[in-house]
Amino acid sequence: MRTTLLFAIMLLFFACNNPQQKKEQDTGYRTIEGQTMGTYYRISYQDSLDRDIQTEIEKSLAELNGELSTYDSTTLISDFNQSTAIQFNVPMRARHFLANLNKSAQVYRSSDGAFDPTVAPLVNYWGFGYTGSKPITEVDSTKIKESLNLVGMSKLNWTTRGDSVLIHKQLPGIKLDFNAIAPGYAVDELGRVLEAERIYNYLIDIGGEVLAKGQNPQGKDWVLGITIPKEGAESSEIQTTVPLHDQALATSGNYRKYYSVKGEKYSHTINPKTGFPERSKLLSATVIAPDAMTADAYATVCMVLGLEKGLALIESLPNLEAYFIYGDPKGAMLVKYTSKFKDER
Repeated sequence: MRTTLLFAIMLLFFACNNPQQKKEQDTGYRTIEGQTMGTYYRISYQDSLDRDIQTEIEKSLAELNGELSTYDSTTLISDFNQSTAIQFNVPMRARHFLANLNKSAQVYRSSDGAFDPTVAPLVNYWGFGYTGSKPITEVDSTKIKESLNLVGMSKLNWTTRGDSVLIHKQLPGIKLDFNAIAPGYAVDELGRVLEAERIYNYLIDIGGEVLAKGQNPQGKDWVLGITIPKEGAESSEIQTTVPLHDQALATSGNYRKYYSVKGEKYSHTINPKTGFPERSKLLSATVIAPDAMTADAYATVCMVLGLEKGLALIESLPNLEAYFIYGDPKGAMLVKYTSKFKDER
């Protein structure tokens, strides 16, 4: 186990109303904060030149959201979702959109369809998508079946043609939602921005999707806290801490984003095969990976698959680790983790 010093990060962070900056004295670190993708971002970085990079960060995030935000009707993904044509042309310069599309297809295949951004119509139906929050009061099985007909990455095909990529939809109503992978991608992209400026010691956090590189202000590995997955839990209620060395971490859970109707609880994790919010004993899944995009996607996969299948999948994939918190029939919280998680911590 590496020697580490706990540094207040990840879920101990707070969202800010306006972009802010502060400098940590005597360490050469700066911290910048702001809003993006419907949540907060927070970046701590060491720069020997003491540069203010907030403008570059904001510019990069604006470019990302211009391609990936489903909440802005003028973005590329919104154009795709609003199009009634079965063919859609994406310029090669739209690298953010294409990166998310290609990575989603990869994770879709490796998870046997548990990860699927074409689940968008179902996410909207259940009131967790870009069409607005509207809790379901009566489940309409016909509408769910109709939406399921539009789900499946295998119903999309794309080919490169010159300076563009042509996407073919089997059905014109197929839509995309990258919200289960785009935050992680954004974290990685900001890491690329920092490293282009020769900044190599940093921590980037967008809504709990985290990338840690180099060392923290104390010259140690970064250490992240995983909160206890229970309703109303404070960010300071930590289940465990995890040291990271040039790694990313993402946690997914159903204990915060949900609603209840007539005693039934509906969570935001929609199973793309059943069309219903996933219910299992798994309360949260934390995945550690070389990059935040991968960690983000597979944390969602684990919540869809459940404890046993999620654990088996992560064990079978290289360079991934996972920490699961689940409930037993008596209401107690228990933990399981992949074999490498304990060995490398």
